[in-house]
Amino acid sequence: MENQSLSKVTMCMQCGMCSGSCPESGMTPFNIRLLVRKNLLKKDIQASIPWYCTSCGECTLRCPRDVKPSEMIFEIRAAMVEGGEIPLTIQKALENTYVQKNPWGRPKPKRGAWAEEAGLKIPHVKDTQSKRLLFTCCIQAYDPRCMVIPINVAKILTQCGVEFGILGAEEVCCGNEIRRMGELGLFEDLQQGNAATFKKYGVKEILALSPHCMNALKKEYGDLGIPVIHYTEMVSDLVAKGSLSFKTPYPKKVIYHDPCFLGKQNKIFDPPRTILKAIPGLELLEFSSARENSLCCEGGGGRMFYEAEVAYQRNSEKRVLEAMEKGAEVIATACPFCVMTYEDPATDKGLLVREVSEIMMEAL
Repeated sequence: MENQSLSKVTMCMQCGMCSGSCPESGMTPFNIRLLVRKNLLKKDIQASIPWYCTSCGECTLRCPRDVKPSEMIFEIRAAMVEGGEIPLTIQKALENTYVQKNPWGRPKPKRGAWAEEAGLKIPHVKDTQSKRLLFTCCIQAYDPRCMVIPINVAKILTQCGVEFGILGAEEVCCGNEIRRMGELGLFEDLQQGNAATFKKYGVKEILALSPHCMNALKKEYGDLGIPVIHYTEMVSDLVAKGSLSFKTPYPKKVIYHDPCFLGKQNKIFDPPRTILKAIPGLELLEFSSARENSLCCEGGGGRMFYEAEVAYQRNSEKRVLEAMEKGAEVIATACPFCVMTYEDPATDKGLLVREVSEIMMEAL
């Protein structure tokens, strides 16, 4: 990665499109338009403010002058990392990633334990003919709540006769959140390490289980020369071809939440919906802000490791209330970060939160 600014603050005309689109603006002290101006004028910025950004990318996607405000936030954070002026929880996540190659600090040798614990015999990608790699997110590899996602997808692909392999303990963090927390040197190490591993084993295709991993591998690793897709893209194709069908009715009203890194940042809106619509008995509902306008859950960009200093109604709480108003029984999504963010407020209101693969497994 070249050591140069990707943002273009001198192009800003202070139109306010960024702050008007930002999910944090008006609820928290975070005002991206003001931060761009302060950065341009080299004015002091309060140390806690940049950490409210969730990296949803809305400001950059809507900016009419291609200022890339979200990249400016990463650059501000990078300067803070260099100066050692970052929140302790962020520091701990970065240290964990440096030592154990994941922000939670779980043992690196246990990266592939999810497969063993589920009794799945998944070959190493080097031993497959297709060289199709199933790449798991750190949170899916280690967190008990999200560990079910790789297990489910592995079972579904196996049932459909799709060959794939994993890296096991050789797999490390993709670095998506690490770059957004400002540790560019560590991101480069992860990027280079993963790229070298892919090359070593002749990986020909990457099936990412998390939108965050897909985004990093597809858009921020340079030209890998390897197709990278989200698992819902492959599964929706299997459904369309008739290779996968659902026999068990799922008689529930399900409202789908578009993850930022899957939807607005990578334009993948239909595959998860195609899957859900193919399930008998399932009634698919939509949020008032969906697809390109989906409201960020606030789980990305390091917010998973940072507790806001001010109290306010979280976006996940707003979404849960809207889901209830629309009569939904289940909030479905295709991102582990969204699952974790929605789980508590939804459970408090008696709603279920399910990753798409969980609903599929119930409907097979």
